[in-house]
Amino acid sequence: MPAALTRLVAPLLVIAASVGIYNLLHATKPEPEKSEEGPRPISVYTAPVMQSDITLQVHASGEVRARTEIDLATQVAGRIIAVSDEFTEGGQVQPGTALLQVEDTDYRLALRQAEARVAEAHVRVEQALADADVARKQLRNEAQPSKLALKIPQVAEAKAGLEAASANLEQARLNLERTAISLPFFGRLTATHVDIGQYITPGTVVASAFSTDVVEVRLPLADAQLASLALPIGFTAKPGEGLPVTLSAQVAGVEQQWQGRLVRLDAAIDPDTRMLYGIIEVTEPYGANVSASGMPLAVGLFVAADVEGRQLQGAHTIPRDALRAGNIVFLVDQQSKLQIREVEVIHSSPDRAVIGSGLQAGERIVTSPVRNPVQGMALLAIDRDSQLARESGQ
Repeated sequence: MPAALTRLVAPLLVIAASVGIYNLLHATKPEPEKSEEGPRPISVYTAPVMQSDITLQVHASGEVRARTEIDLATQVAGRIIAVSDEFTEGGQVQPGTALLQVEDTDYRLALRQAEARVAEAHVRVEQALADADVARKQLRNEAQPSKLALKIPQVAEAKAGLEAASANLEQARLNLERTAISLPFFGRLTATHVDIGQYITPGTVVASAFSTDVVEVRLPLADAQLASLALPIGFTAKPGEGLPVTLSAQVAGVEQQWQGRLVRLDAAIDPDTRMLYGIIEVTEPYGANVSASGMPLAVGLFVAADVEGRQLQGAHTIPRDALRAGNIVFLVDQQSKLQIREVEVIHSSPDRAVIGSGLQAGERIVTSPVRNPVQGMALLAIDRDSQLARESGQ
């Protein structure tokens, strides 16, 4: 019996002892040290708000096109007997230089016939004047001789015949000149449609060409870009004036640049795109105004344009990546706390933003991303320019 009681009581004693030891340890355990340290500040890159006089730059893009582009057509009929070496796609043409020569034998004969008719008409006029002089002398005693008796209509008829013969002579000379087909301007050929030996009629299109004296770039401009230019709708620059423009494009693996001027704005908004289009002119794109490496501004090239707009005095500027959605910026105040502020943006470009109000020169603006920003959160500011200079020097 005592043995059975012992087996029953022993486990209970062990459990009771374990509970007592646990309570003793829990009661005598040391209190954990309470840390007074606050949340760690977040490291961010910052840049100062700059104040300076600047010229706004408007960035857009467009396609180069010829200001003058024509289909060259013939004005006389005949067989082509000669073709210039430049009569080919891309051929360089000077004004008045014959590209095609039409057989002119018939036109030379027509010219000789017209010259003969003029000579004959001169004789008729002289004869009519002589007859009129004789009639006037014979009828000098008549009180009121008729115009017909004085040979006045006959003289008028002879002079009219001379005028007609002279006009025919001029037409014959003109037709002979037109047998040599040429362009009226410096240009390049884009296509040819005839060749030597072919018979052509008046109105036959023999080639397509464009002028190389001036090319244009048509730029779409949004309302904000128009504000940066400070130009009215329908603007037209005086000859030789306009806003300076730098055009650029990647050609032959090299970044090429050309200089031009914004000379005109459309007088109406495009109803489809709701954009206003401006015209940039570049003179002598295949001559004096090629790029530094000698590349011409070719028709059909797609280019980027940087237009110099209006000037601002004492403008506040920040890096473009510091401007958040909704025109919000993050600043680091003197207590290294985050300040969230809304600003007025006057102009924005890929590298900077011009602020109209909401910032002061010298304030530190956050340029790096901030996850879950909260007004007043602790920040550790790192000057971006100093950091970049340090990294580049390593």
